[in-house]
Amino acid sequence: MDILRRNNVSVTGNPHGPAVVLAHGFGCDQNMWRLTVPALADTHKVVLFDYVGSGRADPAAFRAERYASLDGYAQDVVEVCEALDLRGAVFVGHSVSAMVGILAARAVPERIGALVMVAPSPRYLDDEGYRGGFDARDIDELLESLESNYLGWSAAMAPMIMGNPERPELGEELTQSFCATDPEMARVFARTTFLSDSRDDLGTVTVPTLVLECSEDAIAPRGVGAYVHAAVPGSRLVTLDATGHCPHLSAPDATNAALTAFLADLR
Repeated sequence: MDILRRNNVSVTGNPHGPAVVLAHGFGCDQNMWRLTVPALADTHKVVLFDYVGSGRADPAAFRAERYASLDGYAQDVVEVCEALDLRGAVFVGHSVSAMVGILAARAVPERIGALVMVAPSPRYLDDEGYRGGFDARDIDELLESLESNYLGWSAAMAPMIMGNPERPELGEELTQSFCATDPEMARVFARTTFLSDSRDDLGTVTVPTLVLECSEDAIAPRGVGAYVHAAVPGSRLVTLDATGHCPHLSAPDATNAALTAFLADLR
């Protein structure tokens, strides 16, 4: 199987620089990183891809049983890194991809040498002593709505996820991205995302890690970033002056500044 074609992999930037892999979250694709790439292109080799079931990845490669757990998405990352023979790459994961990055780095530690977690959440469901932002009824209603009317769910949820109601074009872009995703594949990814619990994985991280949280985020509220930071040994936490769950689109300057400062410290 041609992995690079399967995951619609594109490589840009400085071919001689250290590699940075940009991984999108649920309902998105690699185009969501378009405001980040210019900040990295002079100094780094930039790898972009779409998870199977998202963007322009090969839909024929989708298997519900594989992508019913985060391990399936991590295997996509592992296979892309192997296909490009990456060594010591920095994996930048947005939202649920932050947890995927932990799994991939553990599987192939020689290929992923650092992690950047953008608006991460190890568990969306509240638990005793932990606030993920959603209670059990919220998650049940979210998944039921998604499964019964995916397009309607997308139109309602995307603007809330994006935040920034004064900039409706951002919410419209995310809505279009959601709506471009095959509903059956999106349902699998949604259940995998919103029912996941990766809290025990945080303590297994052994590479330099940057945690980027937003000052206001309906999906990963304040406190989640601090939880991740406290659980990941030696991690760095930066609270961005940004609202919503997609700071690489809503506040690219602040996001890029934090990212490039972290990359500079790694060199």
